[in-house]
Amino acid sequence: MTGGHQPALASGAQDGASANSGSSVNSRSAADPGDRADQPTADQRTSARGGVSIGQVLDELSPEFPDVSPSKIRFLESEGLIQPLRSSSGYRRFSAADIARLRFILTAQRDEYLPLRVIKERLDALDGSGPGSQGVPAAAMTRSELLAAAGAAEELLAELEEYGLIRRGRSYGDGALTVLRTAVRLGEHGIQPRHLRVVKAAADREAALVEQAVAPLTRQKGSREPALRAAHDLAAHIARLHATLVEAGLVEAGLASQSAHPGTSRGVPREAPGLRSASGR
Repeated sequence: MTGGHQPALASGAQDGASANSGSSVNSRSAADPGDRADQPTADQRTSARGGVSIGQVLDELSPEFPDVSPSKIRFLESEGLIQPLRSSSGYRRFSAADIARLRFILTAQRDEYLPLRVIKERLDALDGSGPGSQGVPAAAMTRSELLAAAGAAEELLAELEEYGLIRRGRSYGDGALTVLRTAVRLGEHGIQPRHLRVVKAAADREAALVEQAVAPLTRQKGSREPALRAAHDLAAHIARLHATLVEAGLVEAGLASQSAHPGTSRGVPREAPGLRSASGR
């Protein structure tokens, strides 16, 4: 199907009717009265400095999604799929993350014909906020969905693939999303994918160390469960050690305060939740 065709927002007729009502509204003025809340809440009155107006969002998304309109964006907000901030005067202000989320939603509708309920479940899974989302891998994403979910540019993803931090494929999972989102944040501080090669090399060496340590267990007959438990346990210990050593280096450089618990990094649990020792105890 062509990229210009926009399927209904949901499988139900009511959703489709709601989404398309007012779709002929073409005004992109920031002063559109329909773009202002009647009684903004305290949270909505939070300053959204740096955000863009609904008209600017349309300017960015319309070339890829010609049927997007102010009423459609407002409908998605009313359904809880996006939550733009409000200016002090009550106007919607959209961040880069909001625009990426909109692109993800519109792409899922156009390319996969997904109803809003399914899209919201997928977004919740990616955010880690949906029921049972903890420990459940995100649904496989296309390349465009991955970029939209992470709010990343194609060039960044291509570089991460070039340096081996993300494996190129037909679909991408939650691991790729975590790496890409992290790379976006690091890029804000001038850290580029080429700088992350040392991180990838260290991770590869640590994985090899775990593999070597559990090799005797993998050669035993019967269930692989003991080997899997041991690998997860060792990986958790190594990750804690790595975080602790990084923080110790920052303390020595005067860039961090001493941790309240010696040998334990701030924000890193002293015991990895959900992991048991190799013995199973």
